[in-house]
Amino acid sequence: MTKVISHVGFSTTARAGDLATLEDSIRRIVDLGADVAELALFGEDLIAGGRIIESRAKRLVEICAKFDIRYSVHGLIVSNFMDAAHLDWQKAVAKAMLELCRRIGADVLVQHSGQMPIGPRPMRERYDALEREALSEIADIAGKAGVRVALENIFAVADTEYRQTPSEVAETVRAVNHPALVGLIDFSHGYIETTRIGADFRAEIRAMAPVAGHLHVHDSFGRPYTMSKFYYTSEAIALGIGDLHMPLGWGDLPFDAIFDEIDPLPGTALIMEIGERFEAERADCLAKARDLAERVNRRFAADAA
Repeated sequence: MTKVISHVGFSTTARAGDLATLEDSIRRIVDLGADVAELALFGEDLIAGGRIIESRAKRLVEICAKFDIRYSVHGLIVSNFMDAAHLDWQKAVAKAMLELCRRIGADVLVQHSGQMPIGPRPMRERYDALEREALSEIADIAGKAGVRVALENIFAVADTEYRQTPSEVAETVRAVNHPALVGLIDFSHGYIETTRIGADFRAEIRAMAPVAGHLHVHDSFGRPYTMSKFYYTSEAIALGIGDLHMPLGWGDLPFDAIFDEIDPLPGTALIMEIGERFEAERADCLAKARDLAERVNRRFAADAA
């Protein structure tokens, strides 16, 4: 039986280009019994000026070959196909990331959706068109490498910043209409953004789900960045402000209700972006995430029967 959510796992923790700690991070995920590790290659110094650093890439391949686990890759946090001034550099890095995916057998590359100053509607339409053209080009390359590009919904940190809502990210994926491009729902990001603009969070997630082939799960309270300076991450957690990447159940995201009403694409991965600072909680999070996946899979099986 084809599963809608077919594998569940965690993202690795990037520590300033230290590939030895990447190996340890993968090992921890394997030891938890996860199905997939999403590699935070944005923080591993594998690409310089759009070119792969071959000696470090060779080490990456050697590390990944040690483990019997599925891989996906997270591209640059600052990835932005709306930014015309840096678009060639952005595309060069995305292409290099796809080549790294090919070498290690990763089947998904995470690409953040774009952002620019908000501007009038015609300007926002130009941003969207620029992003769609770039995504089409990158998806062509991804398809040949056996990789899907997963376009992730993000949140704005100020009213002067243009970001697409989850339903608008879905519109972008549909407009590009490429088999190697899917949506990536980050539930916490969607919660923060819909709170910020006063939109219906659950409706936005439902609108994105039919094009989603990748999920990022971590908890928060959906509170926008009304404060931006914290001396410790624990202070932001204590106040419940921002994109906290907390264990499931620490925030108030209604995951059970959400997973009872979304229908992502078959073969979707559920990745928990819950780092090693919460090592003691991750086994419990894995059990909860598997239950969420089974809620979707059981419903899909019942509908197909």
